[in-house]
Amino acid sequence: MDFGIGFLSDNVMLPILDFFYGIVPSYGLAIVALTLVIRLALYPLSAGSIRNMRQMKIVQPMMQKKVKEIQEKYKNDPTGQQQAMSEVYKEFGNPLAGCFPLLLQMPILFALFATLRGSPFSDVNYQVNVQILPREQIEQIQPQVFTTKAQNIYLTDGVHQSVLAILPGGNRLAVGQETDLNFQTPQGKPLDALEADYPDSKLQPHWTVLRGQERVKLDEKGHLVALQPGDVTLQGTVPGIASDKGFLFIDKLGHVGAIDNDLFTTAPDGSKQFNFGAIHLDVLIMILGFGVSLYINQILSGQGSTSNNPQQNTVNQMTPIIFSGMFLFFPLPAGVLLYMLIANIFQTLQTFLILREPLPENIRKLAEEETKAEELKNRQTLPFEPGRSKKKPSGG
Repeated sequence: MDFGIGFLSDNVMLPILDFFYGIVPSYGLAIVALTLVIRLALYPLSAGSIRNMRQMKIVQPMMQKKVKEIQEKYKNDPTGQQQAMSEVYKEFGNPLAGCFPLLLQMPILFALFATLRGSPFSDVNYQVNVQILPREQIEQIQPQVFTTKAQNIYLTDGVHQSVLAILPGGNRLAVGQETDLNFQTPQGKPLDALEADYPDSKLQPHWTVLRGQERVKLDEKGHLVALQPGDVTLQGTVPGIASDKGFLFIDKLGHVGAIDNDLFTTAPDGSKQFNFGAIHLDVLIMILGFGVSLYINQILSGQGSTSNNPQQNTVNQMTPIIFSGMFLFFPLPAGVLLYMLIANIFQTLQTFLILREPLPENIRKLAEEETKAEELKNRQTLPFEPGRSKKKPSGG
């Protein structure tokens, strides 16, 4: 039994999604509600990471100074160095402590991401690799059922079922052999029979050839005829029932990419013309919003600038641009972008609230001591005190 990402998606995310869709029949609102519920549930973990990061930023200069002193003092005594480092971590805190809460929440966030990339918001694809052998090698082919990994498919609103693709005679065929690719449940019930139980369902699954088109003949319903020896890759697609539904300014929750392939079209005279319809403003708005919220979050957390390291400053300033631009080259469904935008806004508000909290007493005292020490050091290194001047003695 799968207790990983698929388990969390099917047994945690989807029931929450169905619950909210049952209250307000809008898949867009269901995405927003699901995102907020998961983020609120993970609030204590992510808050711990933010607090630790804030404290480490304050005590890091003092901590580095202590570590350097310990390394010099105990350079020939590993045991003593380890004990001294333990005392430092006890006094200042462990820099790695903030990573543990982050690691704990990652499986849940991955499951949420996977849920929104699948049915009902996006089309679900199944890939099948088929090997076609010459007719004289037909005796080498032993019929053996071939199945893909099962995936969750929404048949209608609130009703979903685990479905896999199957080749009854296996994925090794002889030239001239015919077979049918089908969709069915792990228990063996055909997808057609499932659709018959829900007359309003409009799934209309279809098959295409991704590689080796010249070696096979395949119709959309999955009837396959082997023509030439070689390797073939087939893809079966089951549409997401909400992939063409909109929300607010979003045209289609299942649409993938901000720019279509037909950005430039060919006019009757052979010239290239710019196609404005190939640009999806709804997706661009979400990508831009994601980048802006990421930048604000950096500013709030103090990661936007590091005065002592100009190169790091440049990297930090470029990070929102890089992450946002990435969605242009590695496009995601609009529903996933909606989740990422809402989650990032939530994270920014959370960071703002936590940074307004008072620092722990021990961290505050350490910061005050460091500030006083710096002020004293600066005074001692000044060539003269402000507001005072030295007079030369008169010569008589």
